[in-house]
Amino acid sequence: MTTLLRSRTTLLLVVALFFTSFGIALYLIYSGWRPTATRNAGELLATPIELGTLGLTRADGSTYPEWEGDKRLWRVVVLPAADCGEPCLRLSDSLYRVWISEGRHADRVQVLWFGDVPAQAPEYRAFLPMAASPTLRAKLPASHVDGSLAVYLIDPNGFLVMRYAPGFDPTGLRKDLARLLKVTE
Repeated sequence: MTTLLRSRTTLLLVVALFFTSFGIALYLIYSGWRPTATRNAGELLATPIELGTLGLTRADGSTYPEWEGDKRLWRVVVLPAADCGEPCLRLSDSLYRVWISEGRHADRVQVLWFGDVPAQAPEYRAFLPMAASPTLRAKLPASHVDGSLAVYLIDPNGFLVMRYAPGFDPTGLRKDLARLLKVTE
């Protein structure tokens, strides 16, 4: 009789532990609790912003093919102020290093630079100088400050999904891109 009682007690304990952890998880979800730390270095936008058709053009006047989801291209967007100087040069160098560090996935990342390109900025095939786009600037989150050197990330389907505050650590962008490229492989 004692082994039967012990077996039932063990079974009830296992069931109670399962439902207790399940109950705690439900409570946390419905109470709105979110972890204070996340894995992404950039600020994930609460609701992604659909950019739609913007009619973007490159600095040389050619049309930029927008949001071809089947190519799975992630776009890093920079909207620098005019006469940015040294900070823009450092940012362009950092973005070049981020692009190189993506290795075999580097061809799935483009850097769209909407503004004057610094004279000594590195040139590489994914760096695309773009013509100013008031339509794109208008769709940016309200937290964007003109000329702040914030960097944005656009997913392959044309949704603005992340923002990197001015002075961000490029290592964080590299890690975020590596995860995203791996997931959308």
